[in-house]
Amino acid sequence: MSTDIENIAAQILVVDDEEDHAEVMAEALRRLGHVCTIVYDLDNAQDELKHGTFDLVVTDLKMKGEEDGMEVLQTARQTQPNAETIMVTAHGDVPTAKGAIRGGAYDFIEKPLDLENFRTLAQRAIQTVMLRGENTELKQRLDEQFGFEGIVGTSPGMRHVLKTMKQFAPTTTPILITGESGTGKELVAQAIHQNSKRSGGKFVPLNCAGLNESTLEDELFGHVKGAFTGAEKDREGRFEYADKGTLFLDEVGDMPLPMQAKLLRVLESGEVVRIGANAPKHVDVRLISATNKNLQEAVEKGEFREDLFFRINGVQLQIPALRERREDIPDLVQHFVNRYAKEFEKDAPQVGEDTVTMLMRYHWPGNVRQLITVVRNAVVLAEDKLEPRHLPDEVTTDSGDGDEGGSSTVPTGLTLDQLEKQAIRNALRVAGGNRAKAAEMLGIAERTFYRKIKEYGIK
Repeated sequence: MSTDIENIAAQILVVDDEEDHAEVMAEALRRLGHVCTIVYDLDNAQDELKHGTFDLVVTDLKMKGEEDGMEVLQTARQTQPNAETIMVTAHGDVPTAKGAIRGGAYDFIEKPLDLENFRTLAQRAIQTVMLRGENTELKQRLDEQFGFEGIVGTSPGMRHVLKTMKQFAPTTTPILITGESGTGKELVAQAIHQNSKRSGGKFVPLNCAGLNESTLEDELFGHVKGAFTGAEKDREGRFEYADKGTLFLDEVGDMPLPMQAKLLRVLESGEVVRIGANAPKHVDVRLISATNKNLQEAVEKGEFREDLFFRINGVQLQIPALRERREDIPDLVQHFVNRYAKEFEKDAPQVGEDTVTMLMRYHWPGNVRQLITVVRNAVVLAEDKLEPRHLPDEVTTDSGDGDEGGSSTVPTGLTLDQLEKQAIRNALRVAGGNRAKAAEMLGIAERTFYRKIKEYGIK
């Protein structure tokens, strides 16, 4: 949707019992490229409002001596919540028209009409409707991308993550997100912000990895002009920029120890001092941190301050590695296939069962980030069906027994029965509920497969 007012073709309902006057108003709006429907009485106006869709309603206040325009307004408010209404009134009815504005009308205009003023007023009303629609659409896109529904997964580990996110998103509790690289820690942080009371504020990320103390201090706290060579003007840091919003510190475990002490001081006082300044500035920031390191071990080794760890670890979210949530892979694959098919403006290809099986067997050292790349490229290559030939060699040749680094593809912390139950659920999902296909995928007899289903209570 474009906010370029010259290119907007709006749907407009014109209501006036004076046919000639109605035609004049409609023609003035048609010349701007809008589509106008004309009716001459209350009954037909209400019928159009109940069965059509309009961006703007232009109605005479008085028709056949009655204030039917107020009834039109009321019906429009009930049936066309996204539309605006303009009242057309005689000079003596201005007080009533002002009352209509209090009742929800956009504005009123007096007869005899100045057509230029009328067109300008109508354009402003249409632009208001279109901008409101854009804002709603933007929020929906943000919710899809960063809302809880954007976090795909029904595995036990992800259900726990989602439950904790929903519980703590509305609070100001500092959150520490842990997990391997590529598991989606920033996406989780964005979803928490989007579903918090600070969603109207900024979400400000900063990756601490590879930044030395002086660079990190400048990034976080800013500086004043002349504070150091090259500081030619004042610059606010991320804390000030994120005021009333959320600051996301990624890879916080890589922060140098001296900077950890300065960060702790800001978190305790709520005040930042720019480099080269004396006066502190108060900031109201919710902190979300993330790391792929074990910070408790780092504390024991003296690499991370214990007091800072306790300060940022209000609640901890452990994002499981993709190999530990294999049952989520079919849903993730379909989610990303739909996303990139839409982005590339093509029909979403069907994902073959053998393709899903191959994706589930791979060990995914790069986690969800790697899966996204693989699926995006496959969507580009595929036409009607996404097949194994559209996948990279490392996925199609992986045996599923582990990677060169020795990391196991078998989820840790599960009993043999739990692993078997998970494998059966995965196979049934990939096979679309077909038990014979699922048994064949697992390489076991159908009778044995049915017995296992009954034993584990799998539906």
